[in-house]
Amino acid sequence: MRLGGGLFGETMAKLGVVAQNMPAGEVYQALEKGTLDATEFVGPYDDQKLGFNKVAPFYYYPGWWEGGAELEFFINKKAYAALSPDFQAIVDAAAAVAARDMTAKYDAKNPEALKRLVAAGTKLKPFPKDVMDAGFKAAMEVFAEHEAKSPEFKKIHQDMRAFQRDQILWERFSEYRFNSYMTGVKL
Repeated sequence: MRLGGGLFGETMAKLGVVAQNMPAGEVYQALEKGTLDATEFVGPYDDQKLGFNKVAPFYYYPGWWEGGAELEFFINKKAYAALSPDFQAIVDAAAAVAARDMTAKYDAKNPEALKRLVAAGTKLKPFPKDVMDAGFKAAMEVFAEHEAKSPEFKKIHQDMRAFQRDQILWERFSEYRFNSYMTGVKL
């Protein structure tokens, strides 16, 4: 399966997946030739644009490993520190705007792309709960292994999980009920 490495690759390996990291331009041919069985990519817009549905007609969801887009901007620490406070503020603002802009564009483009994929014969299939559970369990094992090896990872991961627990609590009272309702009504 074509996917990114790191923690995700380690998690998928626990599930028996052999990770292949390759440029986007090589994925279609690898799927077509059968050297790849599957790919994990960005979402419907990019998948449809790259024609993956022509050689991989099944579209499994949700991407349990990525509940939403996560962007990173890497800036050399010394170069950033050498900037004036005004320029640092400009870099910070530009990164924030780029992240919001990219997310908004995908939120707007993905629904139409998903419709085109389905119209072209793509079969949408939800991952079964046991697959979701296995993925979650494998991910928790990978995180625990890294926590045991790195106090820094442990601190960051535990801080992130505490924040996530609060966000999940809030989501139950805010967006979840609204989204659950709205996905069940006819507009």
